[in-house]
Formats: sequence, C-alpha cells, structure tokens
Amino acid sequence: MTRPLLDLATLRQERLERLRVILKQADVAGALFLDPINIRYATDTTNMQVWCLHNPTRYVFVATEGPVILFEFATCEHLAVGIETIDEVRPATSWTYMMAGSEAGARAAEWAAEVADIVNRSGGGNRRLAVDRLDVMGFSALQRLGIEVAEGQELAEQARALKTPQELVAIRDCMVAGETSLQTMHNALHPGLSERELWSVLHQSNIALGGEWIETRLLASGPRTNPWYQECSDRIIEDGDLVAIDTDMVGRHGYCCDISRTWRTGDGQASDAQRRTYAAAHAHLSRLIELVGPGVTLGEIAEAVGEPPAGHEVYSCLVHGIGLCDEYPVAFWKGQSGRYDEVLRAGMTVCVESYLGPENAAEGVKLEQQVLITDSGVEVLNKLPLEDAWL
Repeated sequence: MTRPLLDLATLRQERLERLRVILKQADVAGALFLDPINIRYATDTTNMQVWCLHNPTRYVFVATEGPVILFEFATCEHLAVGIETIDEVRPATSWTYMMAGSEAGARAAEWAAEVADIVNRSGGGNRRLAVDRLDVMGFSALQRLGIEVAEGQELAEQARALKTPQELVAIRDCMVAGETSLQTMHNALHPGLSERELWSVLHQSNIALGGEWIETRLLASGPRTNPWYQECSDRIIEDGDLVAIDTDMVGRHGYCCDISRTWRTGDGQASDAQRRTYAAAHAHLSRLIELVGPGVTLGEIAEAVGEPPAGHEVYSCLVHGIGLCDEYPVAFWKGQSGRYDEVLRAGMTVCVESYLGPENAAEGVKLEQQVLITDSGVEVLNKLPLEDAWL
C-alpha cells in the first residue's frame, strides 16, 4: 500500500491554524515562542536546534489575528526563505549573558520595546501576550511596558496534542525511518561491542535518514539494565546479555520516534529469568494498549493498572504524549506524586511505557510502543516486532 506523500505547505498551514484557534480561545493578542520546539511547530523553521534549547537567541511572534514575525539569529535571516507561514523576518535581540554581558539589562529593554510595539500594533487593544519561556530580566522588561504576560507553554502543548492530517503523514514517515535505524542497530549488535559503539549506530542511521538529534542515550546491557535510566557506557556487551534501548530520537520532519526494545545478545536462547521478566513487561505493555483510547482519562488508566508491583523497579510513567518531542499529557502510576487528570482524545499520539526490573535480579526489560488514538481505539504506529517467541 502506497503511503501518502507529505505536503509541507499544508502541514505548516494546518499547524498555524490550529495554534491560532488555541490563542483565540485564550484571549491573547498573540504568542511569543522562544522554545525551538514551539518555533518549529508554529513556523517549521529550524536553526541550531539543540544549541538554541539552552541559548534563547531566536524567537517568533504569532499574532492571533495578524502577522507571524520570526526573529532570527544574527546573519541567519536567509534560512526562512520560502516558508509560507512567515510574514516577516527580523534580526533577534539577545540579552543572554554570553551574548550581552554587562549590557544584558539594556538589551532586554530594547527587546521588550520591540515586542511591545508589535503587540500594540496587532492586538487591537489586547495587551495579553502568551510566552513559553522567559527569564526574570525579560519578564520584568515586558511588565514595565504594560504587557500582561500569560502562560504560553500550556497553549503550545494544547495545540500540539491533537495531530493534524499532514502531521500524521509526517509521523508515519518518521516512524518508518526510526524503525529502520533501530533495526540497523539490532543487526549490528554482537558480543564485544561497547554500549557507546552500539548507540552510535542508531545516531548515525537517524542522521543519514534525515533525522535531527537524539534526546537521551538510554541504552544499557546486562546488569546495567536494572535499574533503568542508565545511559550508555564503555561497558563491553557480553554473549547472553540483555540489551535495552529507548530511542528518544527526533527524526524526519522534526518528529519524535520514541520506542523501546530489549534484545538478547548472541545466538543462544533466552534464559528462564530473562523470559519471565520479558513476559511480565510485555503483559504490562499489552494491558496499557488495551486501556488507552478516546474518552479515557489518565486517572482511569492509573486506577486500572494500580500501584507499581511489589518487588519490581518500574518506569516513571505509564503513558505520555508524543509529537515533536515528549509532550502533554502524562499518566502516572496510582499513588504516584505529580498526578493530574486529563481526557485522551482521538487525534493524540502517545507512547505506552513498560519497564520491569525485579529487585535483586541481574537484568530488566524496557518496552515501549507509539500509538495513535483513533475514534474507535488505537493504532500502533511502529511495526518493528517484539520478541514474541520468548513468551
């Protein structure tokens, strides 16, 4: 079956229109985004994405009704040529200490004056501005000019939570590339390879297939698989070891392919202990996929699953949203701190997470599937098989 081709112009327009619906509902004049993920969603522009995650030196103003103005890093204005959703490109003003030093206060005031002028011109008297990420200096500079700063990350996450038709085309394409990279890694797995060497295969393949970066290095082997959350090391993978990987990869079109697999190294058979742990993790994963669906609340999922099983290390959540990166919403275990309740809706893409590591056991198993919530249930987006023969 032929997959539909991605129409980038339509993708950009769909996302911008959805974002503006959310901004209008929030009664703001517009939004100012400094987070590269939100800039990408609103405009489909990129520039030194990882560097800009910790250096807020480019930003975009999206008027609820009016222009989209991209403020680009110095001398990089040409990068936005041909992007239909952008009405104007200006050089950005940065007041980060690295860029401004002792002039940071003056730069922040200069920045705020330009932003306030745009709000005044496009807001029709509305001086409420949604902002996703702003330090004290920038926040204070806007307040001094009478701009009411509203929470912007919440609005961005609400917009991003429901995927548009062209987003789903991009996500499916991303999943195919991501699975190809993961399979390439699996094919490269053999005793004598270090964890870092194996992880580098995933990274290289992701880049070669049009991906962008990987957010973590969650790969562990043998005794380092239990407990979870150990990033790859110089440990040499041995024959018979379990190897667990969580991709966390920002792939093609900027979308995240976030799936987890656990494999056995070498040609031998899995041990009884490995099979038992895998079967338990697999059953937990399958149960979560059964529970996820349109109209289901995060609280209902937690209640149905219950508290973490005694005597096991478990994953930090049950379900989380996924799109350009890990996103809202997140379902936590029953009794876990930080829980909140929301309703899952058709059009959301989420990851269902499973990790089980028996206490005092040598190894643990990490599994994860990425799914689309549909009107009637869920569709598993990734097709790379699990180790069903172990069950």
